[in-house]
Amino acid sequence: MERRILIHAPLGRDAALAAEVLARAGLPAQVCAGLDELARQLDQGAGCVLLVEEALAPGGFRLLRGHVARQPNWSDLPILLLTHRGADSPAVRQAVAELGNLTLLERPVRVLTLITALQALLRARGKQYQVREAERRKDEFLASLGHELRNPLTPIRTSGALLAHLYPDSAPLARVRQVIERQVTHLTRLVDDLLDVARITTGKIALRRERVAFGAVMDHVLELCQPAAAAKQIALTTELPAQPIELDVDHARVVQIFANILSNAVKFTPPGGRVALRAGCDGAMLRVSIRDNGIGLEPEAIERIFTMFEQSRTVGGQISSGLGIGLSLSRRFAEMHGGDVEARSAGHGQGSEFLIQLPVVVVAAPARRRAADVAAAAAAPAAAAPAVGSESESESARASVLVVDDNDDAADSLAALLELEGFSVAVAYDGASSVTAAAARRPDVIVMDLGMPGMDGYQAARQIRAAPGGGAILLIALTGWGQSDARRRTVEAGFDHHLIKPVDIEQILRLAGDRLRHATAAAR
Repeated sequence: MERRILIHAPLGRDAALAAEVLARAGLPAQVCAGLDELARQLDQGAGCVLLVEEALAPGGFRLLRGHVARQPNWSDLPILLLTHRGADSPAVRQAVAELGNLTLLERPVRVLTLITALQALLRARGKQYQVREAERRKDEFLASLGHELRNPLTPIRTSGALLAHLYPDSAPLARVRQVIERQVTHLTRLVDDLLDVARITTGKIALRRERVAFGAVMDHVLELCQPAAAAKQIALTTELPAQPIELDVDHARVVQIFANILSNAVKFTPPGGRVALRAGCDGAMLRVSIRDNGIGLEPEAIERIFTMFEQSRTVGGQISSGLGIGLSLSRRFAEMHGGDVEARSAGHGQGSEFLIQLPVVVVAAPARRRAADVAAAAAAPAAAAPAVGSESESESARASVLVVDDNDDAADSLAALLELEGFSVAVAYDGASSVTAAAARRPDVIVMDLGMPGMDGYQAARQIRAAPGGGAILLIALTGWGQSDARRRTVEAGFDHHLIKPVDIEQILRLAGDRLRHATAAAR
């Protein structure tokens, strides 16, 4: 915690006298003779600022107001202002209105009054630092929790895929596998929301913008939300613009915005109800309305529902299921794109309407031609390279894979599934063993977890790459860590791909198949 009291009194000896008084009381103080020094010291951190009224000249006031406005959420810097006439001065009234955590003491001030006032402000400042530390630990916990929850999801999903391979004609097992897949998908979405909270609060989330067709976004959103609506027999209607619309957005985040809000509408609409999605352009903005005839919102709840971890209550007062972060994430992501999300409701039992705004780029004929091209390509006979296991059994038989994971269930279930696909598979349960196995077997592909005790996946990958023949191996990182820092580290360690748990086995098969075909073509 930074406990220094910054003193700025530009006239006379007030600053020097105040520093002497504080030093005798054991309070750390730093005299700032000019505004440049005050600005530097504020940037380094302060427990409190002690000012005299003369310091509120235009330059000093602008400096303090700017610093107060730029503070992080946890911070509310205490400012103690010594005045001649209390709040009667226009400059002091402006300071009271705009400088936030401001305390006034009228001069001449008794030494004991000054000391006790500053001690109280420093204690309050200490509480702010405690809040910052608690927030940091919470964010670290959420990130670790998300990673740890992803680990068991991988063998669950892989085991479900194994059922389909082992008993392809069993209808009961097909239904069981569908249940497993739906629940793994739901859990994965909850885990992703938890990780997004940690990334947003620490400023580690960045948008990966690209040109995206609004119609493609809506197709993805409806694919995610339609099953829940059908299960409750809710009539889900859509009214989209006739003209093609393109967005310059992060596709995944925009899908998340609409899917969170639409799934929320389905969740709070009774069976047999209605949810209507309408979209249109207003100038350079896309405006989307999602309206339901569900339980509605009380006026005092309308803004509160966008607060992180805020959970709605049902008619009986019970807290609804979920984490209470979906709507908050939707608004945050919309704002990051230059848009907004707002809610409206006539009250309890009157349904709700959510309005989403996003900047757009409207494209006419080119978007239609691209859509037609995509449709034609989808309808054309598959001339692309076939999937692993279907093109050539001899190629698949020659391909060897090393699976590395300290979670035995995850490693063994993935190995079993890859063996059914025709690969020759070996398993290592720690980083050091993977280096030894790679040197002995020279596998074509290594699928490796990152977060292993002892030698982690990054270290193992570096050693494998440095060994003779290591450069020819396809290295796939399979991990619960998906943030940009983890991806950067996997590239630096020598991995070719970074897959997030729980991974779809088809992703691994596609990557392995591409490498196998390239190697075969080169050999010819």
